[in-house]
Amino acid sequence: MVKNLSINVLKDAEINKIFIHNIVKELKKELKFDISGIIINFVNRKEIMRINKEFLDHNYSTDIITFDYSESQNKLDGEIYISIDHAASNAKKYGVKLKDEIMRLIIHGFLHLLGFDDQSQKDSIVIKKLENQLYNKYRLVIN
Repeated sequence: MVKNLSINVLKDAEINKIFIHNIVKELKKELKFDISGIIINFVNRKEIMRINKEFLDHNYSTDIITFDYSESQNKLDGEIYISIDHAASNAKKYGVKLKDEIMRLIIHGFLHLLGFDDQSQKDSIVIKKLENQLYNKYRLVIN
C-alpha cells in the first residue's frame, strides 16, 4: 500500500483499491516523487460537473479534474476527481476495459500534479505522449 494515498469510491462502483495503489506505486518509482497527501475520488457525472462549474468556472462535464496543493513537485499534495461515468463511456468508446481507462486517468492526474499541463495544443501533445508511454508500460505489469 502507498502511504498518504486515500481512495474514495461511490458505493455502487466496483473499483479495486489495490489496483489503484499498484498504479501509484509504479508511478512513484518511475517519476521519483513522494506523497504528502493524495486523495483520489471516484464520482458520478453530476458531481464532476458541479465541481467543474463551482471551482473552475467551466460549465461542462469532464472525465478528470486535478487540484494541486503541492509546494514541491517532489512531494505531491492534491486531489484527483475521476468521473466513473465518463471513464465507462471512454472505455466503451475506445474498446478498452474500464480498469484500463481508470489507469489512464490516474496517470493523467498524476502528470498534472507533477506540473504537466494540457491547456495548449503543444502541451497537450507532450502530456498525452507521456501518458501513453506510461499506460503501455504499466498495463502489462499491473494487469
